[in-house]
Amino acid sequence: MTEIRHLPEAPTQVRSLVSGEAVDAHRHDDHQVVYAARGVLAITTDKGSWVAPATRAIWVPAGTVHAHQAHGGLELHLVGLPATVNPLRLNEPSVLAVGPLLRELIRAYTVPPRDDTPERRRLRGVLLDQLRVSPQQPVHLPAPTDPRLRELCEILRADPAGNRTLAALGTEVGASDRTLARLFKADLGMTFPQWRTQMRLYHALVLLADDTPVTAVAHACGWSSTSAFIDVFRRAFGHTPGTHYGR
Repeated sequence: MTEIRHLPEAPTQVRSLVSGEAVDAHRHDDHQVVYAARGVLAITTDKGSWVAPATRAIWVPAGTVHAHQAHGGLELHLVGLPATVNPLRLNEPSVLAVGPLLRELIRAYTVPPRDDTPERRRLRGVLLDQLRVSPQQPVHLPAPTDPRLRELCEILRADPAGNRTLAALGTEVGASDRTLARLFKADLGMTFPQWRTQMRLYHALVLLADDTPVTAVAHACGWSSTSAFIDVFRRAFGHTPGTHYGR
């Protein structure tokens, strides 16, 4: 069994990770806000994966076992908060929208010097205020528990461009499309098309972080046209893939 590191404190700091670099599973006694000012960050827990470009941050509650994965050169800003300070009142990981003000607050708070000065305490107070009003964004790819659903989701992740129907996929995993549709709702809280779209968006962010052209990303992720991909991407992230933040 892989050892899970226990790091009591979640330090406030800036880190750089090269594309493909990973931070193994670990947990903190503190809460942590994780923000990638450049590149795309993926965090994985036993509940699934969360992915965040530079318009998003990830809230990681105290005690959550999680691993990091960098896509593209990553400029990682980490804000540690004591377990007694939970401005979001969330006990599960979540993706948060990061507007221009919150982005600059995170950057300013994480760079040295990090002395406990009145100015820094005021900065922290404004940062907490902005986190409280930051809307949650559904960029979460939940992990299935049912064995048939796990197998099906692995097939989809291995071929994001695939367009097989649920019935066709069901013949491969030994379940009817009706059973699988029910499992998607019960196990993952979303429909089969919703999960596949989330998975494709997740894969698109990874490809964009590696500077893959937008047209190639659209085809690699199963969209029928580049314009269709751009429309879905804009609705999900608030900007077009051609103006992807942090690139």
